[in-house]
Amino acid sequence: MLYGKSSTEAQVTSHVVEVNHKNYILSGYVGAAPVRGFYLEGNEVNDNGLPQGFLVEQPPGAVTNPHFHETNQFQVIVKGDGMFGKKPIIPLSIQYANAHTPYGPIVSGENGVTYFTLRASWDPGAKYMPAARDKLVKGNQRSKLVAGLPIDTLESRAARKVPMTDTIIAEETDRLAVWRLCLGPEQTTVAPDPAGSGGQYIVVSEGCLIHRGEYFPYLSVLFVTEDEPALRIAAGAEGLDLLVLQFPKRRPWPCMD
Repeated sequence: MLYGKSSTEAQVTSHVVEVNHKNYILSGYVGAAPVRGFYLEGNEVNDNGLPQGFLVEQPPGAVTNPHFHETNQFQVIVKGDGMFGKKPIIPLSIQYANAHTPYGPIVSGENGVTYFTLRASWDPGAKYMPAARDKLVKGNQRSKLVAGLPIDTLESRAARKVPMTDTIIAEETDRLAVWRLCLGPEQTTVAPDPAGSGGQYIVVSEGCLIHRGEYFPYLSVLFVTEDEPALRIAAGAEGLDLLVLQFPKRRPWPCMD
């Protein structure tokens, strides 16, 4: 099944969430965005069985403390600047973390930082360290950060003769991978096949994607489940750059003792 929204549609869902006494703005794209910035016991009953993807606008000088989630997750930094742990982040930066992999802090710079949080499954909320250490399931931790991908200009997209695919994170044995697809005006191509993976997020990082007659401009998002065929992609008149963020194949998590 295919999920997602254009950036215009997602803005309608924007709401404020308080994190460490700072107001963050969340805009929902896929499934249900969180209603708070932390985990509460019993929140699992709200699981709607859908993927969960939303845009976070973190205000200047705010700190998201180290924490982990119960589901695999990508984050894509699209505006602003800051620090992710000890590493600086600017657009475009991509972070991946397996479920139960602590990461952070995320510290926003003087202009704030805006990023997508993209999950193949619903998550019950951030579990902050070290207080939630007893809820951490060990044994499959993994994280990656690719910072500062170059951003194409309108002129470079207009000059592109054929679609290009760049590998950002090479495909691993469990199908985890990230690609960047770059198209000139009105060019078409096909995304990598999601079969055998945990699904894919498609993030429009420049230009406009046309799919089934609908227009998905800058910062639009789609989620392609692993049982869907590879997504056919068409660029608008200004060309198109997008990210394909592919999750590893799904695996059950062991129960805690």
